[in-house]
Amino acid sequence: MSRVIERVEQLLQPVAEDLALELVDVEYQREERGWVLRIFLDKAGGVNLDDCARASREFSTLLDVEDIVDAAYGLEVSSPGLERPLKKLADFERFSGQPAKIKLCRACDPDERGHNRKVFSGVLQGVRDERVVLLQTDKKGGEVVFDLRDIDKANLVFEF
Repeated sequence: MSRVIERVEQLLQPVAEDLALELVDVEYQREERGWVLRIFLDKAGGVNLDDCARASREFSTLLDVEDIVDAAYGLEVSSPGLERPLKKLADFERFSGQPAKIKLCRACDPDERGHNRKVFSGVLQGVRDERVVLLQTDKKGGEVVFDLRDIDKANLVFEF
């Protein structure tokens, strides 16, 4: 599956850029109704239904021609939503000041609290020396810094 995702990202990235859209994430998974290929797009001000429909037409044609996906699948193109995933250093910089949740690949104790953990929540502080900076918002607070390669999953957190 990861090979399919990687090939789809490589194929669709230039097309998304030509449409003035950012390719945020690609998911390919088996669900109850069969295989689904999900493409998440964004742009300044957010994507709308017309953006998704236009991209879907372009992507669908290209995916059919290149025949990257072996199985029958459904294609879904949408916005990443309010809890947008963060994948690249540029994402962490762009959303500096926003609440986020970061899950690491393995547990560690970067703030020396005396216990290892994988999940950290707080406010993004951007990027320093090619590392992601998060200001924790729990009672103890404090800043933690992570290498991008150590992050398994990160996303914005919607708070009202």
